[in-house]
Amino acid sequence: MSDEVEPGLVRARLDLSYDGKDFSGWAKQPSGRRTVQGEIEAALRTVTRSAQTYDLTVAGRTDAGVHARGQVAHVDLPEDVWAEHREKLLRRLAGRLPHDIRIWRVAEAPSGFNARFSAIWRRYAYRVTDNPGGVDPLLRGHVLWHDWELDVEAMNAASTALLGEHDFAAYCKKREGATTIRTLQQLSWVRGEDGIVTATVRADAFCHNMVRSLVGALLYVGDGHRGVEWPGKVLAAAVRDSSVHVVKPHGLTLEEVGYPADELLAARSREARNMRTLPGREESPGCC
Repeated sequence: MSDEVEPGLVRARLDLSYDGKDFSGWAKQPSGRRTVQGEIEAALRTVTRSAQTYDLTVAGRTDAGVHARGQVAHVDLPEDVWAEHREKLLRRLAGRLPHDIRIWRVAEAPSGFNARFSAIWRRYAYRVTDNPGGVDPLLRGHVLWHDWELDVEAMNAASTALLGEHDFAAYCKKREGATTIRTLQQLSWVRGEDGIVTATVRADAFCHNMVRSLVGALLYVGDGHRGVEWPGKVLAAAVRDSSVHVVKPHGLTLEEVGYPADELLAARSREARNMRTLPGREESPGCC
């Protein structure tokens, strides 16, 4: 599969944010439910006065209720449409989009760029508080309340066994034909001065429910219900574990997506499509 843009089209990169509370996830759905992709594609169609829909490709498909501060997408537009609208496209989208979606930047993408396959990592944050009084009402849409005191040091200790390249089948909702092999680059916990405990989770890609499952397992360690070694044992079993709790989506935010230097974009996109394997395992499709 090539990332060469078809003749007559221009690939535009969009950097955007959204509050996921009232969306049924990123991806548009045949049911007609409200989605981030659906809203942006409708706005593009309106502001460019186009009869057709220009499909978006996104770096990471967020689930229902999950937020994004640093999401990235791309769209291929006809050259004449891009030439006519590029100078005012950002402002016109701001006037057309609902207030829970903001596009911060629209620019012509460098050669070889693919918002999904060119990415080398995605970084999420999950925010939780163990304050006995609950969550600050002004933050309730972005912070989970955990009704047990959390030991951040124990959670960090348990996280180390999960780092690196593994089959995360025990922490992912299985999808037919999709791999659960991922490289977890960072998983760390910090308690802020406000008492909010934030998990930073970075990987080359994530499978379905992976971050929320990892957080759920580590909260059990933090509140003393499980030992420090338990999340690593669950990972090693490589099968979905019913004792791993998938935490609620509203505490999760996609913070940033990383890309290589422009001259490496195409090579990264090809690499991400390769089959991923672990020793002794059958091949699995590579990315996302």
